[in-house]
Amino acid sequence: MKSFKLISLQIVTENLHVIDIALTDGLIINKENDARTWLLEAFVEEDHFKELEPSLPNIDGEVYIQAVITKKDNEPALFHTALRTIRKVGNHYSLLFVGEIKKTRSKYAELLLEDLVQKGLVGDELINEFKQKIRSKPKLATNK
Repeated sequence: MKSFKLISLQIVTENLHVIDIALTDGLIINKENDARTWLLEAFVEEDHFKELEPSLPNIDGEVYIQAVITKKDNEPALFHTALRTIRKVGNHYSLLFVGEIKKTRSKYAELLLEDLVQKGLVGDELINEFKQKIRSKPKLATNK
């Protein structure tokens, strides 16, 4: 197994909107097994959990999540997961997701393009902004 720092985490909705999970801390583990299983634990403040809770699936419910691992300038990775546990720890909540990694770049490009179009960009402005952001790979804006 290999463990990594979870830098940022977002829920990807069915219509490709993203919902930020404001992490207090996070860990991601590649189990390096035949099933290609990854464990992602997000540690969030109680107030943020209460805002986030309606967007979370039920326990064992499937959800796509997008994660940046180790360094903030790394390409976001898309995971198909199930939410396994929610545990209250003091004034925080621990969310444990289990799943497998999917392709990264193409989904990120789709999410980025969707975000820019929703912001009203068109034509050359859209093209230029897309080119700049696909290189810098910013965390995408929350659409909620």
